[in-house]
Formats: sequence, C-alpha cells, structure tokens
Amino acid sequence: MYPPQWIVEGSPPLRTRRPSRLRILTALPTLLLTSFTALGASPAAAAPATPVTASALPDGLALTPPMGFNNWNATGCDINEQMIRDTADIFVSSGLKDAGYEYVNIDDCWAEPQRDPVTGRYVAHHERFPSGIKALADYVHGKGLKLGIYTSAGTETCARTMPGSLDHEELDAQTFADWGVDYLKYDNCHNQGRPAVERYTKMRDALKKTGRPIVYSICEWGQNKPWEWGKDVGHLWRTTGDITDSWTSVVSLFKQNAPLAPYAGPGHWNDPDMLEVGNGGMTDREYRSHFSLWSIMAAPLLIGSDLRKATPRTMEILRNREVIAVDQDALGVQGRVLRDAGGRWVLVKPLANGDVAVALFNETEETATFEVTAAELGLPKRPAYVVRDLWAHRSFESAGTFSASVPAHGTVMYRIKPGARNWWRQPPLPEYGLSLAAPAAGIPGTITPAGRPFTADLTVTNRGRAPMLAVRHTIDAPDGWKAEPLGRTSTSVLRPGRRFATRFRITPPAGLAPGGHELTGTLAYRSAAGSRVRSVATEELIVPERVPSGASNLGDVRWAVARNGLGPVERNTSVGGARPGDGRPMSINGKVYGTGLGTHAPAELIFYLDRACSSLSTDVGIDDERDPRPDPAQGTATFQIWADGTKTADSGVRTWRDDAVHLEGDLRGASYLRIVTDGGPDGFRWDRGDWAAPTLTCGQ
Repeated sequence: MYPPQWIVEGSPPLRTRRPSRLRILTALPTLLLTSFTALGASPAAAAPATPVTASALPDGLALTPPMGFNNWNATGCDINEQMIRDTADIFVSSGLKDAGYEYVNIDDCWAEPQRDPVTGRYVAHHERFPSGIKALADYVHGKGLKLGIYTSAGTETCARTMPGSLDHEELDAQTFADWGVDYLKYDNCHNQGRPAVERYTKMRDALKKTGRPIVYSICEWGQNKPWEWGKDVGHLWRTTGDITDSWTSVVSLFKQNAPLAPYAGPGHWNDPDMLEVGNGGMTDREYRSHFSLWSIMAAPLLIGSDLRKATPRTMEILRNREVIAVDQDALGVQGRVLRDAGGRWVLVKPLANGDVAVALFNETEETATFEVTAAELGLPKRPAYVVRDLWAHRSFESAGTFSASVPAHGTVMYRIKPGARNWWRQPPLPEYGLSLAAPAAGIPGTITPAGRPFTADLTVTNRGRAPMLAVRHTIDAPDGWKAEPLGRTSTSVLRPGRRFATRFRITPPAGLAPGGHELTGTLAYRSAAGSRVRSVATEELIVPERVPSGASNLGDVRWAVARNGLGPVERNTSVGGARPGDGRPMSINGKVYGTGLGTHAPAELIFYLDRACSSLSTDVGIDDERDPRPDPAQGTATFQIWADGTKTADSGVRTWRDDAVHLEGDLRGASYLRIVTDGGPDGFRWDRGDWAAPTLTCGQ
C-alpha cells in the first residue's frame, strides 16, 4: 500500500487585466458577511484568526474553483501520455470543455526515478511519456485546454517512483514553466519533518520567479491548517485526507470541509479532494450528491474517473451545467451549513446575480422531508418565488417554502430567484416522494423478499401559490410484479399547502432471482397556466437470497446489502485499501484466520435469514494491517450483531493492541441479520475490522 496520496487540482486561469475587477473583489468580504448574517449564519464559530479578503493572489488566477481532470484515483501509477491525450480529446468531443472543464492533470509516476545527471532536471518516464512533457503540453494546449503536473514537497513523491522537489524548487519550477505546465499539484510526502509553510512558500516563490502563470495547489492534507495560511501561498489547499470511492468517504470529507467556508474565496479555495463520480463504488444517486455537495461548497471539480470508460449517466452528472454554475459563481462564496438535524443537511450559497442556491442533503438511510423558508434565507418578502430544480432542470413557483422529499443518500438542489415578476407562469413546486415500508425492524425498505407483498406510499404537497390541477399518482413496477392502489390515485384540485397521498401494495413474484429491480413512482399534474408537469421518484429494490441451511462460513454467504468505509467488503481477507482484492490474510494481534469478512469502519452488512437461523459465532478485532508509520491511533472499532432491530452481541471498543474477542449472536426468529463495524472514539482511520471464522448456523 502506498503512503497517503491525495489529489489537489487546478483552476481555470481567468487572468484579470482590469484593476477594476480586483478592486471590486476586495469589497466582497463586507457583502458576504451581510449576506450570511441575513441567512442566519454564524461565521464566528469558524472565523479565521485574521480577516479573510476575497482578492486573488497578484497573478489573478483561480478566480473560480478549478475544473478539470486528475488520473490518480482511476489509474494510480498506470498512467501514460496516450491517456492524457485521450482525455483531452474527450473533453472536447463530449462537451466537458464547453461545460467549463479545463485542466488535464498528470499525477504521480510520470518521471524517471533519477534526475538528469548533468542538468539535475526531471526526466519524463521513457516508457510512459516517450514524447516528453513539453510535447504533451503542446497537444493539450492545441485543444484549448491546460496541462497540470505533480510532485511533492519532499525528497520523494508519495508513490516513491520519482524524486520530490525539496531543495530543488527553483530548478523544478523553471523546468515546469519551460515545458508549458499550467498547474502544479504539490504533495506532502517524505518531507523530512521540515515546516509546511516554509516548504510550500519556497515553491510559491519559485513559481512566481518563472514569470509563467501556474495555478498552485497545496496538497498538504489539512495537517497544518492550510486554510489559515494558504491564501497568501497558493490558490487552493487540501483540507482533508484522501477521498475514496465510497459513500462514507464522501460524507466524512464533506463534514471536514463544510465548516471552513469563511476561508474560501476568489483565488483561494478549500479543496476536499477530487471527484469520484463514475468510478463504480457508489450509486448514481450518491454520485449526484457528491457532485452537488462539492459544487455548493465551491470546491474544485476535478474528474477522478477514466473518461474512456464513462457511462452516459456519469457524463450526465459531470456535464450538469446548472450545478456547475453554482460552483463557478463569480461571487466566490463557499456555501454554508444553515441547518443539520440528524443527518438532514441544509446548505445555502448566495450567488452573484442575487439568487440563492440551496442544497437539501439526506445523509440518512431513509427518505426524509426537508424544508427551508424564505425568511430563513433572508429573502425579501414576495407573493411567490421562482425555484429552479437543478437536477430536474425545471422551474417552479413557491409561496415561500422550499421543500423536497429527499431519498436516502440523495440531494436536491434549488436555485431561488427572489424577485421574479413572472412567477405565475411556472407550475407550483411539488414536495413529492416515494417511501417504502421496512420489511423488518431496522431494515431498509429497499430490501424485499420474493413473493412477499409490501407497501409503497406516493405523497405530494403543493408548495406553490397556485393550485395543482388533475393530480395523479402512478407506480411503474418491474415486469411480473403487481402494483395495486389501496386508495384514490387522483384528485382534481390540490390547493396550496395541501397534501395528497396514495398507498400501493407491491408484490414481487415468487421464485424471483436475487438482484436489483427499479420501482418508479410518477406524479402528473397541470398548472393553472396550462403547464403539464411530470415528476418521478425511483428506488432500487433488492431481492435478497436466503442464507443456506446448516453451518456456513459467513464469508462465503451472499449478502443483501453491504456498506464499507474504505473499498469493498472483502471475503476471507482483510480490507487493504480502496481497490477490490487488495487485502491480506486476516490477522488479529498476531492470530491468523483463514475465513471471514474483512470490513473497514463504518461498515454494515445485511443477510436474509427468513427466520430460519439460530446463531452467529465469530471472533472480531482490529486487523494487523496498519499504517507503517508511527501513529498513536492505529485503529479502534466496535462490533455488533443485530437480529432485525434487536442487538444480540456487542464487543465494546476494541483497539489495535487487543486480542480478538468472541461474539455469539442469538438469531432465533429473526428475518434479517445485521453485522455492524462502527468506528471508535478517534474516528475511523485504519479501523480495519475483521469478522474472523464466522459461523452462521441455520435450520434445515
């Protein structure tokens, strides 16, 4: 496993030649403070030690957050010049360039292990980059794009394949400038313990000395609070550790970055790491949330997936210009958390034209209803407001409550225009959602056994000023499934503030093969102005496989749902890193196990028992695979066994120093087994939790 490797990306070099624009930018702090006071925000809790100005560095670069690409999370060291050329081509042909993506960035492993013995300069890797970096930069520039490159503020880069730039800053900066590089990601590995500010400032000065405009990305991982000093050193700085292609990682990095809003602005941005959209470890809904959260936080939008393999849905997310416009807004304000109640987040971002962007983010495992009012947003009182749904790409009118039914792990983004006079031309805003009955206590409603009926509710509330007309609910179930309404499916008029709901009984056919199936609810209505509206809500239903009879190694049993904090859950090995199959034989404080489940906190697995099992017996503990560097927090976790909604075994907090502890969970009468690995009090770094030698005993 490589030492921590984190991507920091570039920004569009919108060079400012007119001093008037910079003078305008320097006036923004007062405006921002006024705006957020109106929003009810409390900037004092996270205020910097010294006042943050909104003026850019003297070069005028990165006046909006960087947009582009970085290869690391998709390929690691498996990089070559052809991929970079292909990516530049795809930027142009796919419309990504037109959507604002500009930087094509090369990460680690691009250079030979040794510098040129005569000049001391970097040498491009002869096999990966045979044409050299200058020729590659020329190719990328020929597409109207810019090239980024990587090194570390240490003696070696993080992958240890090439030398770092420590004590070679001026030579390397000039080399990059001579090659035509437009952006530098400067990592933090093998830094010899020298002060971060000193090392990063030295490269800043070296870059400026070249005279070439190069966006400077400080990849310091947030270890020395770069948000407090980075504004005068670089254009952006990493605020977090590595992102991985998992929901847990996205949520964790969001929570670390969100409180730092006061430190961001034109020319100086908080960077919670690049995008994972399209890498395959999350659902499309989760990727939309990832993209939404990064955009409302004014984070760099650096694509971290291989665009040569991108699906149409991935490209649809990455090319959403309405969401991108929130990220790239010229006012340069990072959205702030207005409210957070039990994993239900409301984030607000004032925009340059007077609009307000709102993100309603549902961190939880169940559909939830959110709302925020015009008064909470500090908007002027109006008869109604025009609300643009940035994922549905449709405008609505609202009486002043901006709400949505948000599915688990979903995000709704609105752009609210406070002073629109033609609001009456838009259809009323629907608060519309699909909710599913849970099959057992503590089990999400998206799991449904074959042949077992369940209920689904479609609900709409009119949040507009005008009535909804000819309102109708329908459900589209997979082929062979039955969907029976248990009440009225339509109403002729739904007045403002009123609610209409229909319950359906859904029955999947008996004998259905295990797997995923999509259920779609549809709302149709007309507005008083004649518009016809169709809104949809979807859920993926999982038909589980019943566990086998007898005694089974749980590491070989098919689960219904698995969530893991780092990479996938591994069968019969530990979790190594973010990639599948990169673990080792499970070992807890020196004791090696040949079977089990390797997890990384926070993790949860659900198995379908169908009331046929009696017990789960297992040893649990922190795996011996840990960071090789000294670290006082080398892993802590708790392990729990749940029978439906009842906890039947709990390990308590286990640390990396502890031997394995044995757990016995009573599963009699339970429809589902849940095993949970939860992070300890120190978070979940290195919390690789092993469920070793797990024996599931079920009846005949």
